[in-house]
Amino acid sequence: QVQLVESGGGLVQPGDSLRLSCEASGRTSRNLIMGWFRQAPGKEREFVATIKFAGSRTVYADSVRGRFTLSRDYGKTTVFLQMNSLKVEDTAVYYCLHRKYEYDYWGQGTQVTVSS
Repeated sequence: QVQLVESGGGLVQPGDSLRLSCEASGRTSRNLIMGWFRQAPGKEREFVATIKFAGSRTVYADSVRGRFTLSRDYGKTTVFLQMNSLKVEDTAVYYCLHRKYEYDYWGQGTQVTVSS
């Protein structure tokens, strides 16, 4: 029932920045958590960051803390992932997560490639 639209991926060089966007259908609520996971070729999907709409508290993976910033568009079910100082190891397909109660919905994924 929840549709997610992702955008912002692309090909960049190490040290560059990208800003991912994920817009979900539906209303915001205090029970809503949104964020991002990523999956590189040959690897399992891994956690990147999440934000609780109740208080906008964020959680980051150690690998991205200090470089990535997750934020929300207040009044909308939309989140942004600002990715700075990108590294080659950040290359992956990034998937947006919409979590309410025990129900998860995923975006189609957007490719981020960091290469010199």
